[in-house]
Amino acid sequence: MFNLSPIPMPDLGGKVVLVTGAGRGIGAAAARALASRGARVFAGQQPGRDGELEAGPGTTALPLDVTSDADVRAAIARVEGEAGRLDALINNAGLIAPIGRLTELETAELTPAFDVNVLGVHRMTCAALPLLQSSGGVVINAGTGAATTPMEGWAAYCTSKAAARMLTAMCARELAGTGVQFFFLGIPPTDTAMQGEIRASGLNPISRISRSDLVAPEVTASVMAWLCGPDARLLDEVMIDVRDERFKELADAV
Repeated sequence: MFNLSPIPMPDLGGKVVLVTGAGRGIGAAAARALASRGARVFAGQQPGRDGELEAGPGTTALPLDVTSDADVRAAIARVEGEAGRLDALINNAGLIAPIGRLTELETAELTPAFDVNVLGVHRMTCAALPLLQSSGGVVINAGTGAATTPMEGWAAYCTSKAAARMLTAMCARELAGTGVQFFFLGIPPTDTAMQGEIRASGLNPISRISRSDLVAPEVTASVMAWLCGPDARLLDEVMIDVRDERFKELADAV
């Protein structure tokens, strides 16, 4: 359906990257991709939700719940203590639940999605900012077309991701000149556990996409890795998308 392939990834030797939500799906694929290109990766994972902490080659597993001030402080302190720097923060942790029609949801049911998708991004970014300013680093926030397109049953997800999109724009505006670059990366429907939740709901067209037509997590992972590299420093845009023509051309050139 999308006909997307992974793109070539740069040499990331010497780079230190922290990925949230790295216990499965796109986050786990990103951790593997980054490590394969030489980066030192800290893979933030939420015990229980992500299962047991797992650290692949070149990665250090961190217990990290982005809704917890204590967890976030401890994670950043560990990165600084063990690596001495941070070149990229990938805010990948996200929630789509609860899926349901707007009038059937209690207001309080929307809170967890905002806690992770918006406040978690803010919490992580602010905590990592001193290290990122020192390195002239980058923040990559996992986005979605749902941030600008309403989808039935996704009141929590669409509205919280719209807020995350604006939060990214605000960071880019208010922190211009600090040397830190910000991206909100649009991600197409991907073959992950989250997409399984979407498929089970049957509430909108995305839920009816065949699994064989979904994008592999490795595609977005390769774009995330590219955004951590030197060529991305030349970009002026904040809002970008895995489906952008520049990435299709890079994939076709392989």
